[in-house]
Amino acid sequence: MSNNLFIAAADADSGKSLISLGIMEILSRQLKRVGFFRPIITTGDEKDTDISLISERYNLALEYEEMFGITTVEALHLIQDGDIDSLFTGILNKYKKLEQKCDFVLCEGTDHTGSLKPFEFDFNARLANNLGAPVFAVINGNNRKVNEIADTIQIIKAILAREKCTYMGMVINRANPGNLREINQLLEKFKSLGEIDFAIPESDLLQKLTMRQIGLALGASQLYGDDDVLNNDVHDFKVGAMSLEHILRFISEGTLVITPADRTDVIVGLLLTLLSDNHPKIAGIILSGGKILNEEIPKLLRGTPKLPASIFEVDTDTYTTASNVSKIRPVLSPDNERRIAAALGLFESYVDSARLKDKIAITRSEVVTPVMFEYELFERARTDRKHIVLPEGLDERILRATEILLRRNVVEITLLGNEEEILKKATSLHIRLNGANIIDPYDNDLVNEYAAEYFRLRKHKGVTRETALDLMHDVSYLGTMMVHKGHADGMVSGAMHTTQHTIKPAFEFIKTKPGFSIVSSSFFMCFEDRVLVYADCAVNPNPNSEELADIAISSADTAAMFDIEPRVAMLSYSTGDSGKGADVEKVRKATGIVRERRPDLNVEGPIQYDAAIDATVASLKLPGSTVAGKATVFIFPDLNTGNNTYKAVQRAANAVAIGPVLQGLNKPVNDLSRGCLVKDIVNTVVITAIQAQQVKK
Repeated sequence: MSNNLFIAAADADSGKSLISLGIMEILSRQLKRVGFFRPIITTGDEKDTDISLISERYNLALEYEEMFGITTVEALHLIQDGDIDSLFTGILNKYKKLEQKCDFVLCEGTDHTGSLKPFEFDFNARLANNLGAPVFAVINGNNRKVNEIADTIQIIKAILAREKCTYMGMVINRANPGNLREINQLLEKFKSLGEIDFAIPESDLLQKLTMRQIGLALGASQLYGDDDVLNNDVHDFKVGAMSLEHILRFISEGTLVITPADRTDVIVGLLLTLLSDNHPKIAGIILSGGKILNEEIPKLLRGTPKLPASIFEVDTDTYTTASNVSKIRPVLSPDNERRIAAALGLFESYVDSARLKDKIAITRSEVVTPVMFEYELFERARTDRKHIVLPEGLDERILRATEILLRRNVVEITLLGNEEEILKKATSLHIRLNGANIIDPYDNDLVNEYAAEYFRLRKHKGVTRETALDLMHDVSYLGTMMVHKGHADGMVSGAMHTTQHTIKPAFEFIKTKPGFSIVSSSFFMCFEDRVLVYADCAVNPNPNSEELADIAISSADTAAMFDIEPRVAMLSYSTGDSGKGADVEKVRKATGIVRERRPDLNVEGPIQYDAAIDATVASLKLPGSTVAGKATVFIFPDLNTGNNTYKAVQRAANAVAIGPVLQGLNKPVNDLSRGCLVKDIVNTVVITAIQAQQVKK
């Protein structure tokens, strides 16, 4: 089976807990380790009712804290601070920990009751994408005309398409029973291929409160009644402020009566209705006004035979109590077997469980968001921690990135620079560098060994021992030599230095891998629903066909290293055989070289960008291609095109660009932009660590 599903309500009071319950019933019959997760729960003293329902009914071997991401208060603080990425990352971190314990996780979205309400379904769609979960939508059909439901269906589908969600289907819940046939016809009309849709009618029973729910919601004290009568259904409630004979005229079966605690006559009269064969039976009584009940009444009750009703006591006045009761929403609770049986019976009567089970089994989300991609990077780096050297130890951004990396325990770090100056600057910035190594280029035990090695490697180029010693005081040479000698697994620099200064030492003595003629670069372009690889956008100005083939093969290997299936598009201003000229021929020849050297790769070229990325254009220009319309690796014909394109796409599509990642070297050395942010440094270090893991393998 696929490993998750996200239940997203389109609006409030949709009854999504019924849908979660029904789907959990299906899953629990198939799998042993099923989990339940709510990304955001309402803050409060009481536990989330849906988590309690699912975890208790299905005996989930999970702690309550494991089954939700964050609270609404925490979410709103992050939203107000404009830190949406941290919100999604925090939720994803908790979800992933839960996922490790489960074969399948059913996720249930937010409740449409708080400040997020105006854009809540959109928000839930983004949550689903960041959890990598297909979406099953729930629409509230209560008191809605068929044409209103039709409008909602179209809006929901448009939102899911815009957010590029993997969409499994929808249910119209709480529908008017008289409209059920029309609603099913409506669902059939709007159904897409493979979609699974249902309509479930409103159930009066499931919309009724119980005495237990009311008592818990009010924080009431129970003066009378056993546990069984707490599950009494409350059909309506009345305020008992008139004389007893008039109150009795307004009571019907299942009425809850709210009356002041000093109305002894009303209390006794209401209890008598429970003994009478000539009067409807009340569900219970709430005594308002606090502890003002005549002490003889409790004494009288204790000596009375068991009556099928509860009596609660609250501190609030009668009006406030009635107002509070009117605000309570019905919930499914794990201790009400009768209500749960009714809910499951309703679900199973209107939902084809076999079809739904089969659909869940084959529906998987192909979406990869930037948050998901970055999370996987950190997890992979953490599994085999590598040692990365950062030569620019006095740069504030480097220091802040170092603190983050050490706190998250993903790599070991060595900073280059004067130790006293680095620690002084870190202290002034309130940065903790616990666990970081610091090496002074002018005061260390390695410089003579490194100078001797550099002299050995470069003496044929006229390098003297004195020059070699001087160069080892340069942080780029010192850091690169640490990598060469195996004292560090990789290096990241460039925040304060040029690209040439950063990578020249690597060209001199780390050198390229066997079979590769050049070092190139690639960027991970993280869009809202997928991650693509662009190359070369940083190093080679005008590669020839052989070099372009090298770039394509290196980029395909980089993509595969990070779990992106490589489908390589060799870009040009023409597609297929339509264009002529030296520039097109260069790309055509490079494509042939790639196919000859790596017949295992899916590669297409020459091909235009629109045909490479858009399935509709691809079907017209290159029908039948295994790459056109679904390329994941984009090879630009020259640096001018690549650099401008990645920057244009980054800004226009609001994509996250991670890189440049240098490829083709024997050991990983990566360059930063001098305008890089702390987050860019963190991501580049983590990528370098993963490259180092591959070198080890």
